[in-house]
Amino acid sequence: MKRIDVIYNKLKEMAVDDGITTKELAQRLGLSRANVSNDLNKLWKKGKICKGEGRPVLYYIAEEEKQTIFDELVKECDSLVMSVEQAEAAILYPPRGMHTLILGETGVGKTMFAGLMHRYAIEMDMLTEEAPFITFNCADYCSNPQLLISQLFGVKKGAYTGADSDQIGLIERANGGMLFLDEVHRLPAEGQEMFFTFMDKGVYRRLGETNEERTADVFIISATTENPESSLLKTFTRRIPMIIKLPPLKERGMRERFNLISKFFREESSRLNKPIKVSANSLRAFLTYNCPNNIGQLKTDVKLACAKAYTEYVSRREDKISIHSPDLPSYIKKGLYNEKEHRHIWNELIGINHKYCIFDHKQGSLISDKQKKNDNIYELIENRINELRIKGIEEDEIERIMEKDIQQYYTRCIHGADRGIKKTNLTSIVEPYIIELVEEIVRYSEERLKKTLSERVFLGMVLHISTSVDRIKRGKNIINPQLNKIRTKYKKEFLLAFDCIRLIEERLDVKLPIDEAGFLTMFFVLDESERKKEQETVGVIVITHGSTGATSMVDVTNNLLGVNYAVGINAPLDVKPQDVLNKVRQYIKDYNRESGFIFLVDMGSLTTFGEVIEKEFETPIKTVTFVSTPHVIEATRKAMLGYSLDEIYRDVTDLVSYVNNTEIEIDNKDKLKLAIVTVCLTGEGSALAMKNHLCRHLDIKDDILEIIPMNLIDKDSIGPRLDRLQEEKEIVCVISSFSINTNIPQYTLVEVLNLTAINKIQNLVEINRTYYKMGRTLKYHLKNVDETEVFPDVKRFISNIERQLNTRLDKGILVGAALHISCMIDRLKTDSTVDQYIDKEKYIKENQGLYYMIRNCINSIEEKYKIEIVDDEICYIMNFFHEDNQKEY
Repeated sequence: MKRIDVIYNKLKEMAVDDGITTKELAQRLGLSRANVSNDLNKLWKKGKICKGEGRPVLYYIAEEEKQTIFDELVKECDSLVMSVEQAEAAILYPPRGMHTLILGETGVGKTMFAGLMHRYAIEMDMLTEEAPFITFNCADYCSNPQLLISQLFGVKKGAYTGADSDQIGLIERANGGMLFLDEVHRLPAEGQEMFFTFMDKGVYRRLGETNEERTADVFIISATTENPESSLLKTFTRRIPMIIKLPPLKERGMRERFNLISKFFREESSRLNKPIKVSANSLRAFLTYNCPNNIGQLKTDVKLACAKAYTEYVSRREDKISIHSPDLPSYIKKGLYNEKEHRHIWNELIGINHKYCIFDHKQGSLISDKQKKNDNIYELIENRINELRIKGIEEDEIERIMEKDIQQYYTRCIHGADRGIKKTNLTSIVEPYIIELVEEIVRYSEERLKKTLSERVFLGMVLHISTSVDRIKRGKNIINPQLNKIRTKYKKEFLLAFDCIRLIEERLDVKLPIDEAGFLTMFFVLDESERKKEQETVGVIVITHGSTGATSMVDVTNNLLGVNYAVGINAPLDVKPQDVLNKVRQYIKDYNRESGFIFLVDMGSLTTFGEVIEKEFETPIKTVTFVSTPHVIEATRKAMLGYSLDEIYRDVTDLVSYVNNTEIEIDNKDKLKLAIVTVCLTGEGSALAMKNHLCRHLDIKDDILEIIPMNLIDKDSIGPRLDRLQEEKEIVCVISSFSINTNIPQYTLVEVLNLTAINKIQNLVEINRTYYKMGRTLKYHLKNVDETEVFPDVKRFISNIERQLNTRLDKGILVGAALHISCMIDRLKTDSTVDQYIDKEKYIKENQGLYYMIRNCINSIEEKYKIEIVDDEICYIMNFFHEDNQKEY
């Protein structure tokens, strides 16, 4: 907000009838008298404030201007400022306004704009409240010119066969008001001539009348999508002095489009009388999809999305009226492909951390789900104390816990301000007079303390004081439960903070409680200790399988946040896990942090790296599995703000749960596709007891897996039963008291009962689950082929190779192979360029059998998808089936 606006708002807030002097106003705002005097004179010249005649000069707010319907329009649609000015001039031009022609593409809002002109004319007393507004689309009768003219001008009885009575025309109905003619280019030349006669003289005749002339006072607004030079008579357009052009949606800017979308969702919320929850991706799609029919189509598409969501709500398949991007039509979802082009404005309007937004007509504005998570010290205290008291914790223990929580808040406030916001960006979120006041406080405090305060103290204090002043103005209390302890322990700093409180009160004309001095004291106390903690934020390391997976997610995260914080370490499939672990070891050795690291990994052996590193370096490590880009963003953002390792781990795992529960669902056809078999010779009861033991200790998140107990008369019968079961399900592992001749992973009863095998089984479950949900995952990555068609083809190809080799791929390699081949098919549909395989001829010569096997099996894929898979691609696929990745049957 500009200084002149601050001064104007302060005058409005004070509402002094007899006025206020420049000096008094400058003191209340903490601004220089010269600047305030200059801005007051500017406001007076603009007519926004008044000043008295005597000395000293007193200033007061002028009577507030009447807000019109057009004033409200330009607040949300700044592209229409010129159009609105023309419309206002047309309405107010003496004596009865100027007839108007509105130009614009289909759907730009010509009818709506004409309606607003009618409303504005009433507001400005140019028309009476009862003045009619008649609309007529000339295209409805364009095939019958005579009928079209009769609709407009009326009919005399007997004018033609069937005209058995006099009929009133639209001009007569619009007398004393407005007539809006849409698609006026469809009006025949004869009708245009009759109209310009009416506009010239105010007289007309009904169809069939020859002698009698009628009069009417009608303001004419016409509209067309065509070029008026070629579609209308020049004698007609000469009678229309005001021509207004409405810009199409693509020329209105993203911010204005966002305002329109928000308005339409609020209108639907009002119609349904319920809030509407819209996912962030849905909003991004609506913001950037191709909308050729402009605002009309945009409004219709919003209505259809709401109607579909409401159907789901009513049928009780959903508990809220919710709109998700997968449910949108494909032409709207294509807007999400414009990520690079529109990322900046997306982030500005919607943010990168929001999952959804809620539109509620009762609240009149968009409500974000973005959680502040105790960014406000006062909310932290209130919520935390209530939480602890509900749990029945004693007051002494509450005080001890609160002391720790408050200190953590200031650590984040000071430490995070340095990384999260720059001084030059403060004016976009904090009023300039707050910044100027804190600069004065810092200078004063440095003189008293005989030391220089860090810029982090300045930034943190600006944000804190802005919050506290706002809270006081909203009539909320400020309570510091540690006030007495702070006042006793830090006497010098507390006295300084108390003086600063008085300075704030004087400059901002507010009354702050002494509790606030306790809060300010901590900025002075903690500054020195925080200087010593520059490197004590949590490190973020991303480790995933593949040649570019980890570094790609890290690049996206660092670019979005404008930092170089997170670190990516790739684990290519042809590199041994031990070599990847050594890379991690070297990084920790070079950049170890006392506050620890959070490892974000995908699966397999990478999940064990954190435990190894923690023991070896005695550094705190937390590991999050099945990572995606949103998890990396959340971890990095929280780490930069100084959150502890435990806090980051908790918030990121919450996000993992959210993504897993909302992004991918298991289809009915895939339910119970996986199985763990428990085998006992001693009867079904033992096998069932083993099943219950596994259910207690395994994390089975969905209904894709079941545990099947088998009791056997003799161990020789297990083979055929497992073979039959494998025809229906993928067996993850077998748990048995004896050894079974099978390629399926197996564990003994002892290993399961003493829990030594539980982590290994859990890992197998996650890998198998990943493979079976990959079909749904691929739809977010494939652009040129249907994932529901290509993934079964890839699975059949892999199974065919496994049968011919009489082997089974390791599940981790299997997932990588399926993903690689699916993406290869998708890429080759539009791009035939291939990365050359080094020593291709040598590799093929050394593995001729495998080469020809894969070449023969992949022919069917080439034919079906009409692509050419060259030898370089075959070699990359051969890597997955190399003997190191195989298991014997």
